[in-house]
Amino acid sequence: MPLYDEIEIEDMTYDPETMLYSYPCPCGDRFKITLEDLWDGDDEAGCESCTLYIEVIYDEEDLPPLPEDDDDDDESVDEAILKDDCVDKTDEAAVNKAMGKLSVSSQ
Repeated sequence: MPLYDEIEIEDMTYDPETMLYSYPCPCGDRFKITLEDLWDGDDEAGCESCTLYIEVIYDEEDLPPLPEDDDDDDESVDEAILKDDCVDKTDEAAVNKAMGKLSVSSQ
């Protein structure tokens, strides 16, 4: 891919919802790069409509922070579900045991 230009990050447009930086491409489309890619050290923003790309000039300290991973929250929810399942099975076993005692003592 041919390098079109070196662009300062301040000259790019940032969308906080998509966490995407973009810059107009001469073909009419836009060069795009994600915030995560920039944090990973990738500084090449490509255009989806042509073969051009730009090199993004930036300092990491100027980047917005990445949002916290929701994976940790998902794991704790999964653990809570597993714990609830275990409690339900334990309760079910206790109920079955109690029912067995009731039926034996009622005979």
